[in-house]
Amino acid sequence: MRNLKRALSLTLASVMLLGMMVVGAGAASYPDVDESNNIEAIEVLQAVKVMEGDNAGNFDPDRPVSRAEMAVIMALLLNLDYDYYRGTKTFNDVPNWCAPYVAACYANGITSGYNATTYGSADTVNAVQAASMMMRALGYFKFSSDYEGDFVLSTVKQASKIELFKGINANSMDPLTRNQVAQLALNTLESTMVDARKSSADIVVGSGDTAVTINGQVEYIVRTGATNSKMATAIKSGNVSQGAGTDGTIGETIELGEQLYSGDLVKRGDTDLFGAPSTRWVYKNNEIGVYADEADVEYTEEVKL
Repeated sequence: MRNLKRALSLTLASVMLLGMMVVGAGAASYPDVDESNNIEAIEVLQAVKVMEGDNAGNFDPDRPVSRAEMAVIMALLLNLDYDYYRGTKTFNDVPNWCAPYVAACYANGITSGYNATTYGSADTVNAVQAASMMMRALGYFKFSSDYEGDFVLSTVKQASKIELFKGINANSMDPLTRNQVAQLALNTLESTMVDARKSSADIVVGSGDTAVTINGQVEYIVRTGATNSKMATAIKSGNVSQGAGTDGTIGETIELGEQLYSGDLVKRGDTDLFGAPSTRWVYKNNEIGVYADEADVEYTEEVKL
């Protein structure tokens, strides 16, 4: 009877553990990543080769990300032609190892420096800076008037509106960790792309030193594709725009991950081992993993037989 009770105890413990696990398949796991981290984001970013572990096989989820590293992440995420910029040093304080990535991001309007000569490569990237880079990739902030005179306020306002900070849990000026940047990148891949268009022209009042420019309003138009097309439905299906897209059509909104990977990165609703709602990610027909929307069961007390 004692052996039977022990066997039942081990079985129950295994079931409880599975109930709280995020199930990943097809993607290598990291020994230093657990359920407290954004496992779904980390494994999706690993699968598309944007954020991977170190030589020791660890992901270092709690390590802060520098501005230099953030430029590398953005260049890889957007598949920028950074090789074209090898030998180019846009800012004086950029080390050679990241210079092509910083130059590519700068040339494509994804990032900027503190001034004409300083990028701040060794500084940690904060939530506002990282979100600004991600939103520029989505099509926001193409005009200086977008910032309404306050970079931080405008960035936080727009990022919050499109739920870019979902699952980040950081203050606007906090340094972001690799775990948080992975989640921010995944949120961006799932966000709808836009095209900026000025709905009214800039007006200059006065002349000379007293001239004042009144900036015209900027309108963001969601990017759309043909209804039910592979690219436009790979990540979000049925998300139909109520207005005309930039190409004059009404159809499925195009998310950044759909645009970048031409429909090869797929997100679908599913159920986990316990029948609970979950998300399944697939990249180029290879399953990344199935991730429970929330823990199936949470145990707070000791279970006794």
